[in-house]
Amino acid sequence: MIIQFLYHYYDDSTGPFRNLSDLELAEAEQVLNDIRESKRGFASKRSFDYLKIRHRLELRARDLFISKGGKPLRTHPHYMTLGECPWLLDWYPTGQELLIPIAEFDSSVISFTYGDLFPTMRYQDGKSYRGQVYTLEEIYPALTGSNTPTSRL
Repeated sequence: MIIQFLYHYYDDSTGPFRNLSDLELAEAEQVLNDIRESKRGFASKRSFDYLKIRHRLELRARDLFISKGGKPLRTHPHYMTLGECPWLLDWYPTGQELLIPIAEFDSSVISFTYGDLFPTMRYQDGKSYRGQVYTLEEIYPALTGSNTPTSRL
């Protein structure tokens, strides 16, 4: 089955496509600290080294995508899911969902990890999708592999 939409999840109070990685590190740390102090949403539970780890992982994923011929438009990605993932609404105090037809994107500028960037790029447990970045053309075959999270459903 070919999934037709990319989904972006965000908090209603900030709006879509707001990204901590777009900020200077000191400003991003302040925003994240404010979120932590509010104790609202999933981001309030993030570790104190979260932003440094995130930047490192995002740049690694970007480099892997470029090595496959990808042409990212941004230094740091905007996060979306391939298909609906409604439980992500609970990550935000007032979660919202935006869906965009995948056909609206040039395939040379979008990449995918199988699962969240953090576990995909950090865990070394022998699973074939760990440490991998996929192009649009590669992600659909990867979804049907025998060593993927959905193969256990």
